[in-house]
Amino acid sequence: MPRPNWFFGFPLDGAFVEALTDVPTFLRRYHPDDIHLTLAFLGGCGQEGAERALAALDARLESAPLHAIDATLGEVVPMGGSRRDYTALSALLDRGRAEATACVSEVRDPLTLAATGRREKRPAKPHVTIARPMRRATSEARAEGLAWAAELDLRSVRVRLDRIALYTWSENRRDRLFRVVTERRLTRST
Repeated sequence: MPRPNWFFGFPLDGAFVEALTDVPTFLRRYHPDDIHLTLAFLGGCGQEGAERALAALDARLESAPLHAIDATLGEVVPMGGSRRDYTALSALLDRGRAEATACVSEVRDPLTLAATGRREKRPAKPHVTIARPMRRATSEARAEGLAWAAELDLRSVRVRLDRIALYTWSENRRDRLFRVVTERRLTRST
């Protein structure tokens, strides 16, 4: 088994994914407890790197507390790779997008620097992954996934970014992909 990835994310109430219907068979719909908005991807930094990043997060929250963000989900788009060879289908934020983008942009680099010595090169794009294609998915199956995603209307899904969790892989990735190692509560929104 490859070295587990580590990341920080905002845990969300993922009950809405259970209501998604007609999910194409080649897509793996995320378990409700795996639904999150990524704050900082640390990769295979190991537990020591993740603990350094956690210390950086704690220092950041102590010196400048973050406020909770209320948001709604928006359109579902392909992420990772090209549109044709996407690695995930993810909901962008509708309401709360600017606030979440500013938060991710401000906080992620100190965390990735502490864990890996690197900064993220891509601009912040807050999103909530809801499904991933299986590795053997054909071009036709991926096109079917894009059509399914285009039909989804998640604008009524309200989310609250009020906790930051440190995640890594779960022990049994058949049921759940991730597990929360620890989390930190944010201050109430102003």
